[in-house]
Amino acid sequence: QVQLVESGGGLVQAGGSLRLSCKATGPIRSINIMRWYCQVPGKQRELVAGITSGGSTNYADSVKGRFTISRDNAGNTVYLQMNSLKPEDTAVYYCNADLQVLSGGDYSMKKYWGQGTQVTVSS
Repeated sequence: QVQLVESGGGLVQAGGSLRLSCKATGPIRSINIMRWYCQVPGKQRELVAGITSGGSTNYADSVKGRFTISRDNAGNTVYLQMNSLKPEDTAVYYCNADLQVLSGGDYSMKKYWGQGTQVTVSS
């Protein structure tokens, strides 16, 4: 079964750091773009950062200079290093990835989501 398994959320004081991890498991042929989104109650899920298989990255303006996305292609894992955290970073963070998986006898690219991990930043 293909899934994205997240870890690393928690409670931290403003100015602190957290590192989120997301590992893709199961029969995966390849991984294209991997992303992190965040969502707060009552709002839409927002893109935080993305990284291609070649290592090109993009970030939301609100996290530039504070968050760093990276990936371990051999380990099918993406990370989000979150530094200088602010109370407004409080959200559920979701991993998202475009995975090439076997479906109906052929390989196709499908989008998968992790289960989400809570990040809470206290002031």
